Amino acid sequence: MIEYLIGVDGGGTGTRVRLASANGVELAQASAGPSGLSHGIQNAWTTIMQAIGEACAVADIGSPPLSSMAIGLGLAGVHNKEWAAQFVASDPGFAALVLGTDGFSTLMGAHGGEPGAIVAIGTGSVGEAMLEDGSKVEVGGWGFPAGDEASGAWMGLRALNHIEQVIDGRVAGGAFAREVIEACGGSRDAVQVWLGRAPTRRPMRAWRAS
Repeated sequence: MIEYLIGVDGGGTGTRVRLASANGVELAQASAGPSGLSHGIQNAWTTIMQAIGEACAVADIGSPPLSSMAIGLGLAGVHNKEWAAQFVASDPGFAALVLGTDGFSTLMGAHGGEPGAIVAIGTGSVGEAMLEDGSKVEVGGWGFPAGDEASGAWMGLRALNHIEQVIDGRVAGGAFAREVIEACGGSRDAVQVWLGRAPTRRPMRAWRAS
């Protein structure tokens, strides 16, 4: 018997979880680190389970068995069907599981399942729409580093490419280049070290159109 509903929004920056009763009454929310599938299937599940545990603690319901929970997830990286299949195969035992992209879950949440459009820009970027006839249109969402135009990761790559050219003397630098170089350590060697440690996580922003 399903007693609880879990909604998960997981990306390259962070994970948000909402816990509700079986009749849809919200009980708690929680957040955790990134759970986009590009960070690894096991990492995604570990992060999601951590957030679910925190939500249960906030709701003061103890640790209900997973067999009493139905979970719906919108995760970055689901476009990769191999990753998606591996994620579903690693289901730790929920009563029911529905997996979609974070773009699609954003579209459904923004418009309550009605026709509309969203453009989400954060670590990655994607545009989705549902038309009046129920058909879907998707643009972008190709993922880092090949796609994700205008995303934080995309802009970061271009900023770094610019300072590489400035340090080489191939292009003239300005205040922007100086600040980025300083933020990365202030020298060619320091920038190389920074690049080796650089994450792809960036703050998320979303724009909605009706």
